[in-house]
Amino acid sequence: MKTLGVVLLSVLVIGFTFSPALSAGDVAKGKTLFNDTQLGNNTSGKSCNSCHPDGKGLVKAGERKDLAQFANACIENALKGKPINPESQEMEDLVAYIKSLKGK
Repeated sequence: MKTLGVVLLSVLVIGFTFSPALSAGDVAKGKTLFNDTQLGNNTSGKSCNSCHPDGKGLVKAGERKDLAQFANACIENALKGKPINPESQEMEDLVAYIKSLKGK
């Protein structure tokens, strides 16, 4: 009985760890971040949308393996802000929005 409990717990942990529903970002929240002039506590007064109106020029960006690092480079350089933790929900949401631009 104890072994069955351990197996069930292991299955649940693995399921939650790799569940797309839990790891996927929120596209609507990502769009809000994309338009936020305070993203990364930036000092430029700009948002991602300032350089990429409605995601212009980012249609293929969602295919990048280093998308979080790519987004942080823009936040640091173009927006003059601080990078966002690549593992944060905020970054997952921003990445989800950028990936959603693929069909546009």
